[in-house]
Amino acid sequence: MKMTETLEALVVCGIMSLVANVVGTKFAFVEAIPGMLILIALAFVGIWLGKVIPGGIPGVAYVVTIGCILTYPALPTAAFINAAVSKVGFLQLCTPILAYAGIAICKDLDVFAKSSWRIIAVSCVVFIGTYIGSAIIAQVILKSIGQI
Repeated sequence: MKMTETLEALVVCGIMSLVANVVGTKFAFVEAIPGMLILIALAFVGIWLGKVIPGGIPGVAYVVTIGCILTYPALPTAAFINAAVSKVGFLQLCTPILAYAGIAICKDLDVFAKSSWRIIAVSCVVFIGTYIGSAIIAQVILKSIGQI
């Protein structure tokens, strides 16, 4: 995928997320634009770095790393970025991503159908295992910091 196509996809997802953000949060469309632009820029730079830096490290690793660096409390960028991005709801970001995933699966529905019942069993085990693992980690961390 070309970087221009990547940017177009990020912008379309951003616009869809902003519309969902208006419906799902108390923030107006215009209020969430700076946060969405930051997220789009961060994703674009991370994906670009994943393509140009040798070593096969996925772009998402760069996105997370840059995001962590820019929001480190000692840096002057942290307060602005945190304030802007806090006006974009996480669930609203998931809406276009899940829609895209659904479309991608439907596009290859014949391949999906040939996978047999085993894929359903494996998916359920993975989902349940991920949920239980996340709950255990959250329980341990929240207990250790005295939140529960």
